[in-house]
Amino acid sequence: MKIVFPTDEDMGFLSRRGAHFGKAKFYTLVTVENNRIMDVEGIVNPGHDAGGCGNAVSNIMALHPDALVVSGIGGSPAKGFEQAGLSVYVDRESPTVRDSVERLMQNALGALGGKGTCSTH
Repeated sequence: MKIVFPTDEDMGFLSRRGAHFGKAKFYTLVTVENNRIMDVEGIVNPGHDAGGCGNAVSNIMALHPDALVVSGIGGSPAKGFEQAGLSVYVDRESPTVRDSVERLMQNALGALGGKGTCSTH
């Protein structure tokens, strides 16, 4: 399973998660097998200014993830991910990617189902 976490630093699974998925400096891509972290890769976010949140959706989908974990997300990109078939989970508690992976593996994170958490998008 490949999971994307928006982060503002490239420190592997110790990266602090970013508050805004589209404006995060990095996407930390974590590969999990049998509930164990097998690989972690930091990828520079190419940005989404010119194309709005639609570009953020396509940027993340280009990584071929199985899931996305965010602190918050607007309605338009949440719907875009739902239409693309990507499961989006919300975690407002875990400070690091590692903590968030653990919560996801414990089924402690709620799936959005195409609904946003922010009113600004």
